[in-house]
Amino acid sequence: MRIKYDIQTHLDDPQTTLLHREIILSKPFLKRIYLDWYSVFKKEGPSLPEGKMLEIGSGGGFIKEVLPTVFTSDIMPLGICDYTFSAEKMPFRDEELSAIFMINVFHHIPKPYLFLTEAQRTLKKGGKIIMIEPANSWLGRLIYKNFHHEPFDEKGGWEIQSTGPLSGSNQALPYIYFERDYKKFQADFPDLSVKTITYHTPLMYVLSGGVSRKALVPNPLYGFFKIIEKFLSPLSRQTGLFQTIIIEKTT
Repeated sequence: MRIKYDIQTHLDDPQTTLLHREIILSKPFLKRIYLDWYSVFKKEGPSLPEGKMLEIGSGGGFIKEVLPTVFTSDIMPLGICDYTFSAEKMPFRDEELSAIFMINVFHHIPKPYLFLTEAQRTLKKGGKIIMIEPANSWLGRLIYKNFHHEPFDEKGGWEIQSTGPLSGSNQALPYIYFERDYKKFQADFPDLSVKTITYHTPLMYVLSGGVSRKALVPNPLYGFFKIIEKFLSPLSRQTGLFQTIIIEKTT
């Protein structure tokens, strides 16, 4: 199955997000990738303070199958999430949240500094933002700049044009905020501290076909390619297509 993104409004149609969810659930290889990513969130659970755990941009995923107590949200009214709101203005009290989970969401937020302001306000001390995003590796730049419909501009600024929930993006935004301009991030958000940035997944997502192409390998080979990725881990800074970023509210 392949989805053609001929016009921006198609990407921003809520039905597209729901279709993505159906595709992820119907492709065993791709679903297992998401299960691995959700396990990263679950692993952080014991280190979190008491409070609400929130996922932003939940519409295309299935996090409640792994973490049933997580509150789900999306910017679009989808009918399957607990909340509908923009990440730039969240409907929570000060220090109400223990965690904010995100998969491929940060690089779609038009003004990510507004989200970080809200995260700094709503997280409890010791609470965490845990996001999985495109990585600025050598292989990542090659793939994203030449074979992906979303832009990747590592020289871009702190905002992107707000064309729509999914059509507006810069996949390099996580790199810009948390690596290239880290000193500015520290100065602007003194209560937030980047704890770890881990590059990973050089092969698996491409082999899965993502949400727009057929899988290149059958599901039974998932474990085999996981082993190969493990052997490639020393080269992840050059080959990882994704990165896991963990940010903690320290005060």
